[in-house]
This record gives sequence, C-alpha cells and structure tokens, in this order.
Amino acid sequence: MALVAGQMVAAALLLLSAAAAMRADDVPRMFLQETTSDYDDGVGGTAGDQGAKTMAGSPIVAGVMNNRLKALTSSFAKAIGDQLDYCIKDTDKEWNTAFNFSKDTTFLTNCMKQTNGDLQQRVCTAAEMKFYFNSLIDAGEKIGEKNYVKPNKNCNLSSWIDGCEPGWACSVGKEQKINLQDAKDIPFRALDCQACCPGFFCPHGLTCMIPCPLGAYCPLSSLNKTTGICDPYNYQPPPGNPNHTCGGADNWADVVTTDDIFCPPGFYCPSTTQKLPCSSGFYCRKGSISPTRCYKKSSCPPNSANQDITIFGALLVVTKYQRSSSIFLGVHIHPQGIPGISLVASCLVLLIIYNFSGQILTNREKKQAKSREAAARYARETAQARERWKSARDVAKKAGMGLQSQLSRTFSRKKVVQTASKSGADGDGKKKNLTDMMRSLEDNPESDEGFNLEIGDKGTKKNMPKGKQMHSRSQIFKYAYGQIEKEKAMQQENHNLTFSGVISMAKDHDVSTRPVIEIAFKDLTLTLKGSKKKLLRSVTGKLRPGRVAAVMGPSGAGKTTFLSAIAGKATGCQTSGMVLINGKVEPIRAYKRIIGFVPQDDIVHGNLTVEENLWFNARCRLSADMSKADKVLVMERVIESLGLQAVRYSLVGTVEQRGISGGQRKRVNVGLEMVMEPSVLILDEPTSGLDSASSLLLLRALRREALEGVNISMVVHQPSYTLYRMFDDLILLAKGGMTVYHGPVKKVEEYFTGLGIVVPERVNPPDYYIDILEGIVKPSMSAGVNVKDLPLRWMLHNGYDVPRDMLQSNSGSESSSFRGSTDPACGGNGSSVAAEVWGNVRDIVGQKKDEYDYNKSTEDLSNRCTPGILRQYRYFLGRCGKQRLREARIQGVDYLILCLAGICLGTLAKVSDETFGALGYTYTVIAVSLLCKIGALRSFALDKIHYWRERASGMSSLAYFMSKDTIDHFNTIVKPIVYLSMFYFFNNPRSSIWENYVVLVALVYCVTGIGYTFAIFFQPGSAQLWSALLPVVLTLIATQQKNTFFADLCYTKWALEGFVIANAQNYSGVWLITRCGSLVQSGYDINDKALCIVVLIANGLVFRCVAFFCMVTFQKH
Repeated sequence: MALVAGQMVAAALLLLSAAAAMRADDVPRMFLQETTSDYDDGVGGTAGDQGAKTMAGSPIVAGVMNNRLKALTSSFAKAIGDQLDYCIKDTDKEWNTAFNFSKDTTFLTNCMKQTNGDLQQRVCTAAEMKFYFNSLIDAGEKIGEKNYVKPNKNCNLSSWIDGCEPGWACSVGKEQKINLQDAKDIPFRALDCQACCPGFFCPHGLTCMIPCPLGAYCPLSSLNKTTGICDPYNYQPPPGNPNHTCGGADNWADVVTTDDIFCPPGFYCPSTTQKLPCSSGFYCRKGSISPTRCYKKSSCPPNSANQDITIFGALLVVTKYQRSSSIFLGVHIHPQGIPGISLVASCLVLLIIYNFSGQILTNREKKQAKSREAAARYARETAQARERWKSARDVAKKAGMGLQSQLSRTFSRKKVVQTASKSGADGDGKKKNLTDMMRSLEDNPESDEGFNLEIGDKGTKKNMPKGKQMHSRSQIFKYAYGQIEKEKAMQQENHNLTFSGVISMAKDHDVSTRPVIEIAFKDLTLTLKGSKKKLLRSVTGKLRPGRVAAVMGPSGAGKTTFLSAIAGKATGCQTSGMVLINGKVEPIRAYKRIIGFVPQDDIVHGNLTVEENLWFNARCRLSADMSKADKVLVMERVIESLGLQAVRYSLVGTVEQRGISGGQRKRVNVGLEMVMEPSVLILDEPTSGLDSASSLLLLRALRREALEGVNISMVVHQPSYTLYRMFDDLILLAKGGMTVYHGPVKKVEEYFTGLGIVVPERVNPPDYYIDILEGIVKPSMSAGVNVKDLPLRWMLHNGYDVPRDMLQSNSGSESSSFRGSTDPACGGNGSSVAAEVWGNVRDIVGQKKDEYDYNKSTEDLSNRCTPGILRQYRYFLGRCGKQRLREARIQGVDYLILCLAGICLGTLAKVSDETFGALGYTYTVIAVSLLCKIGALRSFALDKIHYWRERASGMSSLAYFMSKDTIDHFNTIVKPIVYLSMFYFFNNPRSSIWENYVVLVALVYCVTGIGYTFAIFFQPGSAQLWSALLPVVLTLIATQQKNTFFADLCYTKWALEGFVIANAQNYSGVWLITRCGSLVQSGYDINDKALCIVVLIANGLVFRCVAFFCMVTFQKH
C-alpha cells in the first residue's frame, strides 16, 4: 500500500508538472514559431533553421519557458488542494520551491538548442499525464511492473519506437499544433525521437518529457560497458539497436522506490544538471540545492553528508566553564559558535540555582533568625528591666511606708502636712516626683508608670504600632516576643493556677478569646452501614470547654472511633442518638474550621522546617482578618509552649533524610492544630512514643490551651500517675464501645471503690482499670461484680436508659453485645459469604460517601473567615516552591537521565529521510512520557496523606492542586530544553529546535496530567507500573492501528504526528513525492500540526480534571 500511495502521489505530481509545460499560451509559442520562420536568407530555409537554433538558445526564450513552468499553480491550484492537501500546505510556495528555475535556466537553454527549439512539442500533455497516473496506480499492485505503464497509442505491442524506451522522448512535429490542456486525447508523438534532455526525465512507455524538480540531479546517463546498464539510472538500452544510446533520467518517485535522480549526499545541486561537492566546513544532505554551514567545533570534512557533533554534550560542559570563566576574567566569547548559546546560558543558570538553592533558603533563614533573636533579646531585656523596676518599686513602697510611720510618731499630723506643703512650695522636683510616685503606687500597685520613667521609654506603648500597622520583621518580632514575655510573667505569678489566677489571666486584654463549644451526647451509637456491626453503644456524656478529658480503654474499645464521632469524622457508619453543640442540635461539621484533630500518625511535611510547617497552618487556618503580627504571636506561643525553639529551623526529616527526633516530631504534629487556635482540640494518642518529660511538656501546653476555653479530649495509653492527675475528666470505655466511667478524675477511684474494685497500693489507677477491662486482672469475689456488668452498672448509676439486650446479658443469657451486634443476621453462622462480602462493599461505599459529604459540607457556624482560594493558592505556592528547591538533587537526577536518554536515542535512532525521523521520534515519545510521568508521580503520590489532613481541616483542594501544577510548569518548560539540548544535536533532524520544542512541551504537559491521575488514583507501586506500560502500549496502538478510532484516542499518535509533520515540512522540491507518500502511509495530515498541539494540551487539561476529581472524591487509607 505504501508503494501504491507513493506512485499515486508521483503520478499526481507528474500530472501537475506536465501542466506546467502545457501552461504555455498560444502567443508565446506562436511568437517563437513566427520568429524562427521569418528569419530566412533565401537559400531554401537553411537560414531559418539556423535562426531557430539561435533563438532557441536565447536566455530570453529560456526565461519565457521557465515562467510557463512556474504558471502551473494558478491553473491547477484547486486540483492540487483537493488531491494533495494532506501533504502540501501552501501550493504556491511548495510548487515555486520545486519548479522555480529562475536562478539557473541553463538546462532549458541547452535543451532548446538540443531540440532545435522543439521543447514545447516534447512536453507531456494532460491526457498523457492522466494515462501515466492511472498506469502507476494499476501497476502498483503488481510486483516487477512499477516502472512500466499500460500500452497506449504511441507505445504498444505493434508499435514500439525509440521514444518508448526509458530516457528517450519524441516530438509531435513542429507543424503540428496541439492543445497541451487536452485531458482526453493522447497526441501522436513519434517524430524525431532522441535522448531526454538533461534536467528532464522521460518515463518508460511514454514519449514525452517532464522537468526534474529542484534537488534532483538529472544528467545524461552513460553506458557501463561492464554491466551494460545506463548509469546512474539502472536501465538497459534496447538490444539489437546500436544507434540507441543511453538517454536521460527515466523516473521520479519516492526515495524508497528509487533515488536515482536525488542529488547524492555530500553534494549539492544548484540546478538539476549541476552537481558540486561540499567543501570543508559545510555538509550537504541528500537532495540539497545548497550547502549548510556546520556548527563551529563540529567535524565537517569535505563531502560531508551530515555534521559530526557527537561530542556536543562535552562541548556544552566546556562552554559552560568558558562562559563562567569569562564572567570572572572579563573574557569575551564570540556570539557565533555552538548553536543555542542561550540554551547553554539557561542551563548554566539552572545549574547555579539548583546547586545553591539550599544555600539561598539557609541564608534567608539566617537573616530571619538574626532578626528574631534581636527581638527576643530586646523583649527579655525589657522584661528584666520591668522586673527590676517592680522590685525597686516594692522597696520604695516599703521605705515610704516606714518613713511615714516614723514621722507620725514624732510629729503631729498638722506639722507633717505643713512640712509636706512647704517642701512642695520649694519646688524640689525629685521629692515631688517621689511623692507622686508613692501615691500612685498606693492607688494602683500594678501600674507601670515608674517603669516607663525609669527606662526613659515614656509613651512607648502609646506610640507603638498596632498589629495591622506592623510591616517590618523587627516590629512584628518585638511585638510577639514582648507579649510572650509578659505572658510568662503572668504565668509565673499564677503558677499555682488557682481560681483567682485563672480569672486574672482570662481578664487580661492580650489573651485572645475563642468561641466556647460544649459537646453533649446521649445514647450515641455507631453502626456500620453494611455489616450492621456496632462500634459504639449508648455512650452518654458531655465534653466541657476549659477541661482536658482523657479517653482510655483496652484495645478494640472504640476510643478512636469515639473521638472521630465527636469530631464528625466517623464515616461509613449509621449514627443514632443525639449530639448537642452548646445545647443545640447542630452538625459538628459546621464547626470544622475551629476543630483541631491530631491524628495518631505524625503527618508532617518532612522537607519543611518546624517553623515553616507551623507558619503555613497558621496562615491558612487562622482568620483572614488577623494581622500578620498576631499570627506570628500565635505561632511563637506554640513554639514556646511545646519547647521547639531549639529545632525551629531544622527540617522535620523524612525516611531518606534525617531530621528532628521522634518526640519533637510528635510535638510538631500537635502544634499544627494548636496554631489555628481551635475551640475543640481532639488528639489521638499524642503521648505515644514520648518519654515522660516530653509527655509532661506536651500536657502542660494543652492545659494552657484549656485555660483559654478550649475543649480538649485525647486518647491516652498507660499514662504515668503524674500525667493522670493532670487530666480533668476521664472517659473509660470497655470492649464493644460502651462506657464504664465518664466523669472527673478525682472521683474515679471513689466510684470504683463503691463497686468493690479497689486499686492496690503503688499501682497506677488507669493501668489497673484497663487490666480489669482487658481481662488480665479479675475483680475480687467480694466485689460481686463482673467485667461485663460494668457498663450496665454505670448506666444504672447515672439513671440512663439501658438497652434491652444489656438487661438480658445481666440476667445471665448469652449476650451478643460484646460481639458487636444484636442482629442475628449479622455475624451469625447462618450468614452466607456473599452477604458478608456485600455488607463490606456497602461499608466502603458508605464510608466514601460520608467522606465526600464531610469535605464538601458548606454550612459554617464557626464564625471564622479563613483566607480565600487565591490567598491559599499563594500560600500553597510558596510552600511547594520551598519543597522543590530542597528537592533540587532529585530534580538534577531527572535532568541527568533526560540528558542521557537524549544522547542514546539521538545517537542510535538517526534521522531517516524515508520516514522523516519517525523512529527516533517514536523512541522520544516513549522515553519522555515515561520519565516525565515518573517525575509527576512525586507531586501527589507522597503527599496524599498530608492532603487528606489539610482538606479535612477546611483548606482549599483547588488551591492545593493548582499550586502543585503551577510549580510543575517549571519542569514542563525546562525538561524539553534539557532533552533537546542532547537529542536534537545528536540526531540533527531537518526541523528547527523550536518546532521540536513546541511539540515536546505539549507532550510533557499531557503526560504530566496523566501522571497526576495515576499518582492520585493508584498506589505508588501500581502507579509506576502503569506509567511504564502505558506509553509503550499506546505507541504500539498508534503505529499499528493507523486511521482508527482507538489510534485517535492515543496521545502518542498526536505527539508522533506533530514531530513528523514538523520535520516533513522541511522536505521540499525533489522530496515532495516522498513526503506525500510517507504521510499518506502514516495517515498524517500536514495541516494538523496545530491540531496535534491542541489535542495534547486538551489531553493534559482533561487528565488534570480527572486527577482533581479523583483527589476530592476518592480517599484511600
């Protein structure tokens, strides 16, 4: 089929080229005939013939003939557009490039001389070209007949003249007038048969001539006496006819069929009859009409078919070194030289950025640290001065009181008053100030008037800018650390946390007030929707603000489930009972912006510092109306209370990179929720993995939060006695999710003692109770209580309604309560496996639906306006940029692999003129798709668990996704540059580097979107497997199933087509037939280059939308 397509195209183009010859108007032809006939010297026409020869050799006549050949397009533009529009984009430009002989019409002049001005009588008519066209189509299916045409009027079995042989042509006669545009009748052409003129070709089986296109070399052939073949056209003269010599060219076809008339590589042909060798420093590809200058420092000896730039990668490195040296030494490098010097410069810039990216962040952090340390030092000195003044004030107060009592014993009150008035009249400023100060101290002992006078900073507070007016870093830090030092002093004064101390702290105007939330629940029961398994049963109680509640119990008691239900995060479950928020029936999801939930796992960004993690959460989750200074103050309070000052600039660390310790990481995990100033703070095992000192520090920080009215509840495993006594309330759960105790810690031992369960001496009470609930320790026989009866005893003790099955269990019957369900159809022996599987499926579906509803809930009762999407997008963008800068080495490895791939593919898959480099571009599509998808997987695969936490806290999913994609645009732009900097110069295609770059950018954008989808939807291992298999499979479909619906769905088809079209556009002239044949065989259209780019970008957008949908819909645990 490729051969048939090529020959169809060849026939069509031959038809058009013949039309170029027959496009002669009658006036020019008659002009030539009249001129030659009028020239007569009276000697029997001999002078006329001589005049004809003279006029035929005139350059003016050759120019007229050239104009006739170029006039083809205007006459056949519509036919060309209808038949060859898939391979010829601009008909005028392409045909002018192929048949514009105005630069050198020597071959036309010589041909006119050779034919005695009979050139027009030897050019094929439309009918002959139509016949030739049909013959090529019919012969294309027959092997061995591709160079023959059907028998016709001039060449058949009964009449086979010399003009029918390849390379020969005949004339219709000088006196015979023919219509060259006649497409019906083939003229009789059998006169004056001779060899085809140089610069023309004469097909086998026809007796007319066709001009060779530019880029061809069509000289007269010569007989090779050894082989008997006419070189270089590989045809034999007819045997038995010694007068029939070798003629001219015989065929113009695609380069696969025959390349006889193509200008050979290493030479260039400025005209179709001239062949010149390439000189040193130039290279000439096959079919060249002019030499191409080689790049400097590349190897181009004489007769080079291509430039040798396999050492260009090394030259890039050398050039980088030279340019960097010239910057420091003042050496000027000539602007010409290695191509893409801007590319080298950009690579140098990228190299500097990625080598020193960590240093840039480090220097920035050092500057911030200096400013912060200066502010902290100033705040400490100010606080110390304040304390010194207070001490001096107390001493002065005591001295003044002693002096007053002594004077009262010596003098009367009247004399004392007179003395005082006299001293006041004397105008002694110091005594007056001292007296006024003493009276002020007596009236207001807490006044700081004397302090302001002492340090010479009078009016500082009055003139100090407010939070929203602070813009400089030093102002913000001074404000924050000043407030912290003041709060430390207050805590020191109220270290015993008495009731009066709490009230005094609460009344201080600097302590922020938060919305108070009280959570009450009655008969709270959670049941899985599918399997009907009960996770919590009849839990009743209340969580009050300003108190710290500990949730304890054995494994499987439902502690985490209970806290998830309180936070509104219990998904996949059917909830019964009543939950009241501040005494009202309101959904807890409406308060998610002021509810902090600390998961059990330490979900912290390891490639950010401690401060960066906390600051990001503070900016995104605190009120948008809060000033930056106040947000910094909140963050500094948390860092101070959690004891993270020493590691604030340290990276948290990942599995590959060592960071802070495990205890510090746990405290950072808690701090992420504390910085958003929650009203409800729920923690899932925050002390697990911490030593006693770290646990004590954490719990003290939580108690400070409780002083501000925060409702805190936490799951705790085996707390020490010291920690246990710091809790206000205790919630003790038994297996099956039933309450054993819910009340103050101070009364828990009293309650269990009433049941006959007494804690032995030197035994931690919570450990003892959990051992009893676990069954490790049995209650004493004198207690008269069973472990299974403890939930019932608690319900009866508080007067709660007792479920019927629990009463039956108490009477001695076998209860199913501890098996988790009262429904005999759930978990019974009679239940089928199919029913169990169906129940599990319903659990999963219900869980996904609840997760989606929770994250998409729009009702907000928290009265906190967090930053909008655009501001969060800016915050996410800054965070993601820092993370990528710290991952510079990983990016460098990606770029190195791309460079190596470009070198290998560019070297192994050289450009083939027959396929326009399709093989190398196929490998490029596969390699770039694979490498860029693997790189895109890191954007989301490693951060999914962080996203789930941030999304549950109310952060914008769109801002998160867009920030990741925006940062990846850097790779979308740079990776094609990195790859082409090697592949293009090793492969050296005819298309420009810009044309390849545009297609490659669209390809990288497309596969990046696909990588996002894989990273979000699949697990990391499966995502990598799909990323490796998909480009290979789609490429096979696109190349093997051409022109099918499935091929059009493959992005690799559009990428490959874009590359091939970009390269094929640079093949013109003699390559037209090859171009059209290759494009029709591949099913490509030269006009679809823009469509290919649009389709690739559209695919990238569609897959990004799919990835975003999967991100907000599917949540895998």
